[in-house]
Amino acid sequence: MDFDYALILSGDQLYRMDYRPLVQQHVETNAEVTIATIPVVRNEARSLGILQINPERRIVRFVEKPKETALLDELRLDAASTARLGLAEGEERFLASMGIYVFNRDLLSQLLENDYTDFGKHIIPRAIETHRVYSYVFQGYWEDIGTIRSFFEANLDLASELPRFNFFDMTAPIYTRPRFLPASKINGASLDHTIVSDGSILNHCKISQSIVGQRFLVDAGSHITRTVIMGADYYESNDSIAQNARSGRPRIGIGKNTRVDTAIVDKNARIGDNCVITPHGKAESYDHPDHLYYIRDGIVIIPKNGVIPSGTTI
Repeated sequence: MDFDYALILSGDQLYRMDYRPLVQQHVETNAEVTIATIPVVRNEARSLGILQINPERRIVRFVEKPKETALLDELRLDAASTARLGLAEGEERFLASMGIYVFNRDLLSQLLENDYTDFGKHIIPRAIETHRVYSYVFQGYWEDIGTIRSFFEANLDLASELPRFNFFDMTAPIYTRPRFLPASKINGASLDHTIVSDGSILNHCKISQSIVGQRFLVDAGSHITRTVIMGADYYESNDSIAQNARSGRPRIGIGKNTRVDTAIVDKNARIGDNCVITPHGKAESYDHPDHLYYIRDGIVIIPKNGVIPSGTTI
């Protein structure tokens, strides 16, 4: 297939962008590479690739995850750049790479002819030194969800009254893959700031500030707060439920009178009755010896297909 430009996207980010203005600027500036960037504050800049631009938005410097205060001082946008970008006067901002690139096709082929192993750390700095690399400044919603904490917080924000990422924007709708599942059934459950996906069953439980994925059961008396539940890939048959019960394994879902707080429950997890799952009072990072659960960034993670027996306290 013949093409002139290659658009490269990152897979661990949540954002909404029309790529046409990005490509248009790439063509109009006669750039060889254009990097989508976003203004961020100092704390965010420490964990991202930070760029410096000249008045024409050509990139003149790139630093990966700058930590030193003096280096950050050098990299922040000056007053003239802040004004040109329409940012509020007096606000300290840095231009961070969004991991979204437009390359001229021929140049991309040239830059990949090497033994480099990291695109952002190796290919991009090399290109800035030798080619015309420009910044396209984006100022909409963008969140890097490459860590457990950022993934967790971005998901929970979707359940807020005014989420920063709006799935209900009909000017740019987002459609999920059709699953043809039955509607979710709410049997006396109390829900507050919660998103419930298709095909779930919620029985006389309380759920707040949470996401409930598809095909998931939360049984009576359970209380779920600040939790991302990824759902289930299939419905269990009655025979499967009975067979697992004989083996002391709960059914897929969350059983009766269980409390889950500040957690990510991965797909097809089985959490029994009368359990308590919370990271409070525990280490920020921990691996259970039998891989029953993990804690990362102060968040409990129940792994995919994980089994938490009834009566367990985490």
